[in-house]
This record gives sequence, structure tokens and C-alpha cells, in this order.
Amino acid sequence: MNAQFLPKAEYPQPLFGMFLVISSEFRGFHLRFRDIARGGIRIVKSRNREAYSINARSLFDENYNLANTQQRKNKDIPEGGSKGVILLDDQHQDKAKVAFEKYIDSILDLLLPPTSPGIKDPIVDLHGEPEILFMGPDENTADLVDWATEHARKRGAPWWKSFFTGKSPKLGGIPHDAYGMTTLSVREFVLGIQRKLNLNPSSLKKMQTGGPDGDLGSNEILLSNEKYTSIVDGSGVLVDPNGIDHDELTRLAKKREMISAFDASKLSPKGYRVLIDEMNVKLPTGEVVLNGMTFRNTFHLRGGHLCDLFVPCGGRPEAIDLSTVSKIIVDGKSTIPYIVEGANLFITQDAKLRLEKAGCILFKDASANKGGVTSSSLEVLASLSFDDKSFIENMCVRGDGTPPPFYINYVMEVQEVIKRNAALEFEAIWREHQRTGKPRSTISDELSWAITKLDEELQSTDLWNNDGLRRSVLRDALPVLLLDRVGLDTIIERVSINHSSKPLSYLPLPPRERQLVTGGGCFYN
Repeated sequence: MNAQFLPKAEYPQPLFGMFLVISSEFRGFHLRFRDIARGGIRIVKSRNREAYSINARSLFDENYNLANTQQRKNKDIPEGGSKGVILLDDQHQDKAKVAFEKYIDSILDLLLPPTSPGIKDPIVDLHGEPEILFMGPDENTADLVDWATEHARKRGAPWWKSFFTGKSPKLGGIPHDAYGMTTLSVREFVLGIQRKLNLNPSSLKKMQTGGPDGDLGSNEILLSNEKYTSIVDGSGVLVDPNGIDHDELTRLAKKREMISAFDASKLSPKGYRVLIDEMNVKLPTGEVVLNGMTFRNTFHLRGGHLCDLFVPCGGRPEAIDLSTVSKIIVDGKSTIPYIVEGANLFITQDAKLRLEKAGCILFKDASANKGGVTSSSLEVLASLSFDDKSFIENMCVRGDGTPPPFYINYVMEVQEVIKRNAALEFEAIWREHQRTGKPRSTISDELSWAITKLDEELQSTDLWNNDGLRRSVLRDALPVLLLDRVGLDTIIERVSINHSSKPLSYLPLPPRERQLVTGGGCFYN
């Protein structure tokens, strides 16, 4: 659908394209801010009818805000931002796989020529241009992306290799969870705070939402060395003021298990665990928790006294907003000194500004958790640069589980790019805050829009026709391993063809220049 009907007062950033997909099991959208855009697909589940009604009312706004955040996160990569959200019907909470398959198949119907048997008339296409979407895993879809990749190949999509990222290594994917891609960027901001303020990580008390069962949460546990005092996940709340046993947390993170599987004998006398289905639980302090679910849902608003550092790695959007932020501000001062927002939209922008005004050092999601999109973009770049035969030889893990040497080295190069980009952005935001006094959350947005605007301005020039400049920029921007293996001329040819003669839209901003910058349709299934 053409998204121009959206009121600008409520949706100030115009969408490029919008897909609406409706089925008996779900309803869903796919929204994008640029012709060539990237973003994950998430499935939203509802615990009961009331939760479903709330999720249904906020479905489009949540999708829009997630895509908007993705647009700002994607400043380091050539694609714009997009997001897909699938809301399961309240009577079909067990149909996630069916809903995902119908959603993907419906979108493929709109992206591919109508060659399916039984279709008498072509689909009305008011856009009139070839379209390609880049998707990736998100909440409740990580185990479904392999199916989407294989299905796109079966349906004859020429871009099947790049349709979904985060797929298994046997299909040439670089799974974010296996290599901690998103966590690597979050960690750079945590390490940056420690470095700037000379903080000892082993004595830094830490609270985390999103537990050892999740992608971001598990890798944050595995890569960090702070003193965990509280963790909140889908099963409940785990607290120990003396420090949660890190070996036991590591065990859970490696097995991807919730804190409900934590060995409670490893808690100190002051430690406790409250699960969501428990009631009337007496804490070591003497307080009685009447309802475990309510306690879990609101713990992040009361756990500030237990922590110095808060890293949200999971949780629903707007968990802290203007109406609740006062609960972690006492006498005008934030009870949490440092926050690195790993989870998307966990804190609303106005709440972030209140926290910063109250003295909290806060780095928002669009800056902190962009590692995954960088990994996805470079994964796509490799898939577009290789032909099918070379892609299988260099990027697909063999049947015995042995990865090709190129794959191993390419993953390592991607990890270094993620850490470098995150470190550059941390330094830029820290420096500009000291220079101007502006809130870091505001600087993060200004930096994102400045880079995005520069990208748009470059695309409207004829710089691409300057062969010398083009080749110089590409040599600086593209991964060295890919240049050595494929060659610059071949990459330019293949990437340009795959992007409908819009090659500049797929060229990442080189590190040197980055430092200086401080349509669709409607388908019913």
C-alpha cells in the first residue's frame, strides 16, 4: 500500500512501503522506510485475551516505531530500516510456524512474478518497479529463517541467498546468537563507560532483563564480567545482592535455559527467586510477593537500588515510559547510574531524557544494539558477491559441520567491523555530550539522521560515475577478504545487478568518512 495516507502528526517520518497480511491465524504488517531496507520479523504472542487486545491496538504503532528505530540503527550499512510484526490471534497462540509460513508466502506472492497455477490475473502493482526485501530473525522467529530461505529458493526467487539473514551456517548464514553479533556492539558501550570512568567491572552491580535463554541475554552473560545482582526473564526474577553465581549463569546461558532452571542452592542467604506462577512468596527482607507475574513485570522499576548498571536485553517495548520513570528517580536523581539499552524501544525517548536529566549515563538502542544489522548486511554482501557455486564453496558449512576457511575468517572480520563501529559511535556521542551538554539520547538521533541524510544526498549526485572516486571508496569500505576473493570489478557488477541498477544504495560508508560525520501492496490470505 501507498503509506501517504498516514497522518504526519502521528507518523512524522514517511514510510516508503507498507505490506498488510491477514490470515485466520494472525494479522501482520511489514513496514520499510527505504526502497532497499533491512529488518527483522517478529511474532507477538499474547498470554490472555486482555493482552491480545492491548497488542492488537498497538500493533501498527509498535511496528512503525521498530522500523523507525531500525532506520536509525542502519546508519552504518547501506540498507534503510524495516520491520515486520506478526500478531497471533488469541485463539491461535500455538500456530506461530503456520502464521510465519503464510506471512512469508504472501509477501513472496507480491514480490515475485505471478507464475503460480490457478492465478488468472496478475496482481495489481501500482509501484511498477521490481522489489526486494531483506529480512532477518527477531522475537520467536530465529528457528524459522531456514524455512524461509529454502522456500524462497523453491519459489524461484533469484535473491533467495540474501532474502533472510541469521540463517544456519549450512545455508551460508552468520547466526547472530552463535557469534554474539548484537552483543558485541552492546558490550562496546558497556566497556566504554567502564573505561571513561575507571570503573572496576567485577564490583559493578548489574541488572539485566532478558535471561540466559535469549540471544542477547545469553551472550551478554557469556561475554561480561560484571557482578550480576538481578536477572529478569520470561520465567521470573532472580536476585542476589551478594552476586549471582556466575558459573551457574554461564551454564544456563550455554544451554539456553531460563532462570527457573537455576540451582537455588547457589544463592546466598540474601538471594531469592520468584517465578511468575508463584504467589505469596516471602523474601529474605521479610517482604511478601503476592503475585509472581506482577512482580516480574515491574521488577525493573524497583530493582534500581540493587544495581549500578542496567542492560535491558529483553522485554516488551516501552517498559519504562513517562508515567513509570519516576519510580527509578528519587529526589531528582536516577537510582540507576548507567543504562545501555540492548533491547529495542525498552525505554521511551521522553523517559530517556528524564533519566539523563536525573544524572543517568544512558546509551539508547539505536546506537548500542546495531551489531546484528551490521552482521546481516555483510552477510548479504557476501551472498550477492558470490555466484551460487562459489557461495556454497566459501560460505556454506559442510555436511560434517566443518566451516570453510573463508567463512571462519569472514565471520572474524565482521566481528571486528561491529566492534570498531560501536567504539567509534561511543566516542562520538561521549565527546559531543561533553562539548555541547546535549543528552546522549538526542545526540544519538542527530548522528543517525546526519549519516542517513548524507547517504541520501550522495545517492542524488553523480559521484557514482566518477570511476576513480568510486573504486577508492569501495576499496576502503568493503571487507578485505571479500575483495581478495571475488575482486572489486566482480562485486560492483553483481551487487549492481541485484539492486536494480542502484549500486550506490548498497555501499557502506567507509570508516574514515563515518568518523567525519559526527510501496508494496495489500494481500489477504
